[in-house]
Amino acid sequence: MINEDTAVVRPPVLRPGDTVLLVSPSGPTSPERVARGMELLLGWGLRPVPAPNAYARHGYLAGTDDLRAADLNAAFADPRVRGVICTRGGYGVQRIVDAIDMAAVRRDPKVVAGFSDITALQLALWRGARLAGVHGPGAAWRDERTPLRSAESLHAALMTTEPVSMSALPTEETFGVRVPGRATGTLLGGNLCLIAASIGTPDLPDLTGAVLLIEDVQEPPYKVDRMLTHLRRAGALDGLAGVAVGQFTDCGDGWDTTIVDVLTERLGDLGVPVLGGLPIGHGHGQLTVPFGTQATLDADTGTLTAAPAVTQGS
Repeated sequence: MINEDTAVVRPPVLRPGDTVLLVSPSGPTSPERVARGMELLLGWGLRPVPAPNAYARHGYLAGTDDLRAADLNAAFADPRVRGVICTRGGYGVQRIVDAIDMAAVRRDPKVVAGFSDITALQLALWRGARLAGVHGPGAAWRDERTPLRSAESLHAALMTTEPVSMSALPTEETFGVRVPGRATGTLLGGNLCLIAASIGTPDLPDLTGAVLLIEDVQEPPYKVDRMLTHLRRAGALDGLAGVAVGQFTDCGDGWDTTIVDVLTERLGDLGVPVLGGLPIGHGHGQLTVPFGTQATLDADTGTLTAAPAVTQGS
């Protein structure tokens, strides 16, 4: 169990004028979409700078492992860089997390934002530096998926120290996934595929007393069942305080069993509160939440509230 007061490292809040490095530690990205993200960041008073290899391509990766790791380590080592925003997910972070200079991360903690495959980076930074992070949209911005409320949510998580609070939405497919009750614990998790892929590695966190966040995209119900069953059999879900269920986008496969059926069946007998319908993940209107801070999940009122990932600092 995490002692919130002594273990969690909150990086300084971003302020106007701060330089943020845009890195691509996973899949290759689109310069056009990154340009839209940079426009947003500039509008917030930040100074977004693409990393040297942000637009590199190496098959399904954004450059070779060495290049992607070099950009991350350069960001963590440069005192002028105050934040690290990943351009997108895709695949590839797990290939390079063991090359991260955790000593540099601990010397000068910086807020790291991203989601999807970036869950593997957040888990590694939690393991190596107990660094709180931000689970939210990347810099390769798509207005049709992440409208104004998504931008406002990311801005608040990066540039204010207000608690993050959101409600389950009846319009979300997972809204019907619910077990009554209230739980408080460290909010950990993210993309279910990456959590499951961390089993057997040093990066799977101890979830005792934690509120586990899960979301995913384009995974049929039987694969979600398999991942949750694997986590259960591995003992990873033993001692959970609660489960926050985000968006499971495009997760149908034509069978009669739906993603809601699977989530209800695999999570409903854990003996902890479960709250679905949260607009967190790959779907329309994605909102931003902290990673690694104290959170309260209230399935009775349908709300999730978390302490900020950033602090005012010195």
